[in-house]
Amino acid sequence: MRVEEVCWETWEAIDVATLLFVMREDKMLLIQKKRGLGKGKINAPGGKLEPGETPKEAALREIREEVGISVERAQYAGEHFFQFTNGYKMHVYVYTADQFTGTPVETEEAIPFWCDIHDIPYDQMWADDRYWLPLMLSGERFVGYYIFDEDHLISYRILTDSNP
Repeated sequence: MRVEEVCWETWEAIDVATLLFVMREDKMLLIQKKRGLGKGKINAPGGKLEPGETPKEAALREIREEVGISVERAQYAGEHFFQFTNGYKMHVYVYTADQFTGTPVETEEAIPFWCDIHDIPYDQMWADDRYWLPLMLSGERFVGYYIFDEDHLISYRILTDSNP
């Protein structure tokens, strides 16, 4: 299965989720996931929307739950459409923030840590991250389409404002 073979216009996600990257100088807050999809991988705090929530509300709630900090203003950065070969489909909204209150703490879901943006541990992350994360860090908005077989990236296409 390839990205070009999916009819994205009629595609419907099973789950809608978020990621929220908190930035501080040349560092970003990442987590090691302790459970759920991507357990053991490095990612940003985030998770599934609850009924009635907007993606931004979910991102702000999830960061409180996963690492114990509060973010008031998050900026939309892009979104992802993930199709897995087993039939699972996920739509993920990505946000960034540069202001927060509190100190990140480990929870049942995540181990938080600050990572230098020049030393991102891509080998411990989902395979798609190495293609879109630099776009996000440069301030470019994106929309990504991905085909995964379990955690193996098979096919992808990323659109940006400069690459429609």
